[in-house]
Amino acid sequence: MTAHRSEPSTVPAAHRQAKYQVRFDWASAGAAAVAADADVVVWVDALADQPVEVAIEYVPGAGAVVAAGLTDAPAVARWILDEQVRLGRRAMVALVAAGGTTAEGGTRFAVEDLLAAGALVDALASLGIDYSSPEAAAACAAFTGLRGAVAHLLTASVSGQERIAAGADAAELAGAGRLGTASEVRVLRAG
Repeated sequence: MTAHRSEPSTVPAAHRQAKYQVRFDWASAGAAAVAADADVVVWVDALADQPVEVAIEYVPGAGAVVAAGLTDAPAVARWILDEQVRLGRRAMVALVAAGGTTAEGGTRFAVEDLLAAGALVDALASLGIDYSSPEAAAACAAFTGLRGAVAHLLTASVSGQERIAAGADAAELAGAGRLGTASEVRVLRAG
């Protein structure tokens, strides 16, 4: 995660994906782009590089913030639907992938977070929350196309290989790819 924050007013309008109910972007800059007016922001970190509470400082606006990975994507989607019902209107949802960390402290692409975001977009669509930005739709297509290989991809990814080299158990990492095995929703900030 990068430490800089962009103010929503300095984010180009197209980057906000504002006309879409479900939006998707990466790290703190992405949060600044898509989360300012969201009712629900989902911090997506499939392998949780850092404690998810760190995510709150990167999320603008007053919307609820929840954490998600692959194991809890269906539960988070149901929670978002319940939040939409509570609001009595269409809930605007921003998915922000944590990404990996470069040696210089920047953010790098992390396939596991792309797949987890896609799993959540897919779960939301199955509940009728499906007006997704092209970015969210592409994440969903990546997940649905690779659904059968997700656990393997977690261990074979750059992040997975880094963890295994540092002593992590490959089977435990693969477990983070078992869709729908967690029912608890981690609410980081109430809306």
